[in-house]
Amino acid sequence: MERGEVRSKRRVHDGRVVRLDVEQVTLPNGREVELEIVRHVGAAAVAAVDGAGNLVLVRQYRHATGGYLLEVPAGKLDVPGEPPEACALRELEEEAGQRAARLEALGWIWTTPGFTDEKIWLYLATGLSAAEQDLQHDEVLSVERIALGQAVRMALSGEIVDAKSVVAILRAAAALDRPAQAR
Repeated sequence: MERGEVRSKRRVHDGRVVRLDVEQVTLPNGREVELEIVRHVGAAAVAAVDGAGNLVLVRQYRHATGGYLLEVPAGKLDVPGEPPEACALRELEEEAGQRAARLEALGWIWTTPGFTDEKIWLYLATGLSAAEQDLQHDEVLSVERIALGQAVRMALSGEIVDAKSVVAILRAAAALDRPAQAR
């Protein structure tokens, strides 16, 4: 399939978390359009399951949504090129106060491809042990443990509405349902 061609690009904002570009693009159908693209360094999210089969989640205040969301621990890559695995392990420790003995890749997702290039890598963490939580100044959250089966039901019913968390929970449940030799 053909790809669009960027004719020009103008940086509108260069922030701490995202950049905003306005691009003149020729689409594969030949039409010219102006697109606003939010550029993001990328992120990692981790579905951490303890030895009792509970998923470690954070209930985090998200100002953009006007309240708290139940989420898997996640965060942005510290620098371009940071291994997503390192980010996942760091965020699990910083947000949830947990260390993982094992980390399994669950693929990645585009968060909202209509206007951003943000990619989030997803992981399953097991073999958990306590670590020191180290929240950043803008993080307001509490840690919750929910049985994995209940978390799956919450993801499917719409009780958990954070997209990265829904996908991470469903992929983690599927991965844990596979025989160990297939993983």
